[in-house]
Amino acid sequence: MEAREHTQASLKLLREQLDSGGMRSARRMIHSLHPAEIARLLESVPLGERAVLWEMVGSDDEGDVLVEVSDEVRDGLIKGMKTEQLIAATEGMELDDLADLLIDLPETITQKVLQSLDDQDEERLRQVLAYGEDSAGGLMNVDIVTVRPDVTLEVVCRYLRARGEMPDGTDSIFVVDRDNGYVGTLYLSRLLTNDADTSVAAVMSTDILPIPAHTPSQEVVWEFEHRDLLSAPVVDDNHHVVGRITVDDVVDVIRDEAEHSFMSAAGLDEEDDMFAPVFKSASRRALWLGVNLCTAFLAAAVVDIFQTTVDKIVLLAVLMPVVPSMGGVAGSQSLTIITRAIALGQIDRTNARRILRKELLVGVLNGIGWSIIVAGFTYLWFGQWRIGGVIGAAMIINLIVAAVAGFSIPLALRRMNIDPALAGGVVLTTVTDVIGYMAFLGLGAAFLL
Repeated sequence: MEAREHTQASLKLLREQLDSGGMRSARRMIHSLHPAEIARLLESVPLGERAVLWEMVGSDDEGDVLVEVSDEVRDGLIKGMKTEQLIAATEGMELDDLADLLIDLPETITQKVLQSLDDQDEERLRQVLAYGEDSAGGLMNVDIVTVRPDVTLEVVCRYLRARGEMPDGTDSIFVVDRDNGYVGTLYLSRLLTNDADTSVAAVMSTDILPIPAHTPSQEVVWEFEHRDLLSAPVVDDNHHVVGRITVDDVVDVIRDEAEHSFMSAAGLDEEDDMFAPVFKSASRRALWLGVNLCTAFLAAAVVDIFQTTVDKIVLLAVLMPVVPSMGGVAGSQSLTIITRAIALGQIDRTNARRILRKELLVGVLNGIGWSIIVAGFTYLWFGQWRIGGVIGAAMIINLIVAAVAGFSIPLALRRMNIDPALAGGVVLTTVTDVIGYMAFLGLGAAFLL
């Protein structure tokens, strides 16, 4: 908490320096910040100030900052950089971070960056780029340390001293055979606490299972969460060790998924620039506003069908929003639970029917319970038990439909390769509004006229 407060204080002071024109002081502060802090600052200032701030960032930090900022902010910064600047910014970067950056660079610059690397780094970088961005291979760092199982710990220590440095975040060394096939993991704690004459095979752990390079990033997160991993080896199709994933890579995936789910619920992209031009932001948001407008007209069309009923019984117009509103909330609860279960891999054909049954029973119980309350309140308010009965029955119907819709919509969208977090809410609102109005006004037309 103290570190976070210190960062916030530093960013506030830097903004004050920029506002007062203290460029020299601001430049010194920029050089003292971590690349992630600089990235956060760049994302939180308007475009004009961002350009000034970017000029103050040292060339040694530019590449690391570009990796940290959102996609849209990165695109804007890259457009203002010359080819020589971009190539210089990539020098000295970790290969996994460089791979993330190259995805957004023009092809001509990517090729020049690859040509600037030595043969070994170029081959390792191409290895990372061969895998999807959202896979274990795309997350991995190819800078790893491997040893053979038949050597002693003394030999390993001499090798590490000769190497001179260890990759950042190293908590273990991977044990491989002569073909670079994964055998086990040697924790540094065991290397330091066992006799020097002990063989690697005697103290290595075989509990850590390697992660195939094509494994989706969501499954990688699951592995780290449920096996309490700090790092894990990544293997190719031939079981050869090609890299490692560390817990900081997994934290980035978790953060990105959380932002994606949160922003998608409003039809937005988590990579959007908060200070993007007004017309650009408006055009992006217009799409989902248009979709919502179409669904609203659909619900209005249902109401129009029962216009005669509403004209004759004005009280229906007063109570009309209650039923679709309750259905929307109940459906959102089911939708959220199922969408989360899909993301965590907790739902499949073997348990889908049980989950549907459970959500259906929840909808029935809530429908009956709240229908009694609403019917009673309506009778006390208007003194007409028939209207209370109509709204109670309509609520039972809509809450049951909402439970089924909240369960089935995410599964149907996933089958169509559509993100449930992005479109689920819009579809659900349409269903609960249409069924809610139709049930309430339909029952009203049948029993009150």
